[in-house]
Amino acid sequence: MTILVTGATASVGRLLVDELVAAGAPVRALTNNPARAALPDGVEVARGYLGKPQTLPAALVGIDTVYLAPLPAYVDDFVRCARDAGVRRVVVLSGEPAEYEAQGDPSTWHYYRIERAIETGRFEWTFLRPGQFMNNTLDWAPSIKADGVVRAPYGEAVQTPIDLGDIAAVARVVLLSEEYAGQKITMSGPEGITPPEQVAAIAEAIGRPVRFEELTPSEYLDDLAPVIGLETAQWLLDGFRMMAEHPMKPESTVEDLTGRPGVTYREWARANAAAFR
Repeated sequence: MTILVTGATASVGRLLVDELVAAGAPVRALTNNPARAALPDGVEVARGYLGKPQTLPAALVGIDTVYLAPLPAYVDDFVRCARDAGVRRVVVLSGEPAEYEAQGDPSTWHYYRIERAIETGRFEWTFLRPGQFMNNTLDWAPSIKADGVVRAPYGEAVQTPIDLGDIAAVARVVLLSEEYAGQKITMSGPEGITPPEQVAAIAEAIGRPVRFEELTPSEYLDDLAPVIGLETAQWLLDGFRMMAEHPMKPESTVEDLTGRPGVTYREWARANAAAFR
């Protein structure tokens, strides 16, 4: 049965397409621009986007299982179209914060909004809940290139960032098996690591010094709030503070489900060294 991969040219979705093709699974890839998708041979391409619900009915014809990329604003439209099409199973790329969101004001829901909609839509579901992405630290590249420095708050915060390829590998396992129905699968990288340790790994990968400068909370907000808004900047700051007060511990999910260790941050830094040079 063909699997529809939404967000098929996005960060995780594109890697998932490769994972499914390598496993011999039939794939239909939903993409807004098929001509530029550069998808593997044998992949069926459907023109469309979750944010354009009118494109979904055609993409969902004959589909039993969907990998759903996170786009909360349009999840109700997806549910309606998927139910009309007879979709049975949905594997959602959610996020670790979903559990906390569920305890708060519905106006703050992001990942949990998607999870709740899929549950109430009466699909067979699995929710993938990764934590921070290693790729998030690509935001450090401009300051590393310009000044050889990374500035961030709470240098003692212990995170467990995960490689996008590991998320895609877990998604492939879940999509090709029925045994994970009804599970909320939390996943992380294989290690706890602080921002200064991440910076040291990048310095090693690019072969030149990079220093870490710890910002005070007020300095961080002053720098970031004008760019992304005070509410979002405060949310990020609160996350760093929580990880300093309650160091994160790695999950074994990637190795448990794929049979291989997850990518370490040092390995990721070596693979992405060109972005920081």
